[in-house]
Amino acid sequence: MSDYIAFPTLGWRFSISDTLAEFSLFGMEFSIKWYMVLVLIGFLLALIYAYARVKKFELDPDRMFDVVIISTVAAIIGARLYYILFAPAEIQEVYFADPVQMLLVWDGNFGLFGGILVAFLVGALVCRWRKVDTWSMFDLAATGLLIGQAVGRWGDFFHQTAFGVNTDLPWGMTGSEILLGTSEAYNPLKPVHPAFLYESLWCVLGFLLLHLLSQKCYKFKGQLFGIYLIWYGCGRFVIEGLYVDSLYLGTMRVSQLFAVVAVIVGALVLILRRAKQNVTAVELSADEPSAYSYLLDDEEEQTDAPQEGEEETVLTEEEM
Repeated sequence: MSDYIAFPTLGWRFSISDTLAEFSLFGMEFSIKWYMVLVLIGFLLALIYAYARVKKFELDPDRMFDVVIISTVAAIIGARLYYILFAPAEIQEVYFADPVQMLLVWDGNFGLFGGILVAFLVGALVCRWRKVDTWSMFDLAATGLLIGQAVGRWGDFFHQTAFGVNTDLPWGMTGSEILLGTSEAYNPLKPVHPAFLYESLWCVLGFLLLHLLSQKCYKFKGQLFGIYLIWYGCGRFVIEGLYVDSLYLGTMRVSQLFAVVAVIVGALVLILRRAKQNVTAVELSADEPSAYSYLLDDEEEQTDAPQEGEEETVLTEEEM
């Protein structure tokens, strides 16, 4: 039986595969997974957007590219380690028994928050090294990152992962892998939430929001980054509650914990960066003479100067 995804109420059915292509090379078998292809497409679209907006954020394109490439590699490593760190014990045993499996990143199995955290931490260091304005870079990266997240989430459609609990909504879905009952959190005989779609759409809306803000209401550096953390954190906290394949820390979903942290950090970024902007504005205004002071200077010069028709009085030494 070929793999498929179906939306019973809507009458839709799609034959799918998690593998785009398979081939042999040097006696070894390789497969190209849809997950990695879509992540790559999302990355390229985000990069194109960044290059189109780089002048808006007053960044050098070449230096920006250096930050992006190094941060992307770091993000892949961080996302992989995040998944392995919080994966169930039986999955961890597989990786620790054969550490080479950790390097096979094309099989999917990532933890997005780990990638985001490591990407921005490494990005900050690279910005200092390449002398790139960190907050401007973060604002541009956060906006572009939402494009990558929106596209990359569709990899879960082909892999039949990141779906939610059962639902009676018209867009409830099922599929060949979903019917296998991969978790006790849902009934495999009933439709489930296409939670990956919710997150993808949330990221699209977030991108549109940040893009419009960058054009109309960009008040201070760090603003878009702070809003990104709050926007994605809030959405992910709610959507994560639907997922049936979440990673856990004790009894709490790890991604919900990181989502709360993201919202708090985002709020602090907005508050502190806005305060910094206000202080800078006050300092600049204090250093610059006001228009009124120029008027006073002009009046004093006019008062000291002899009026027309008047003789200038000159005191000689004898008169003194």
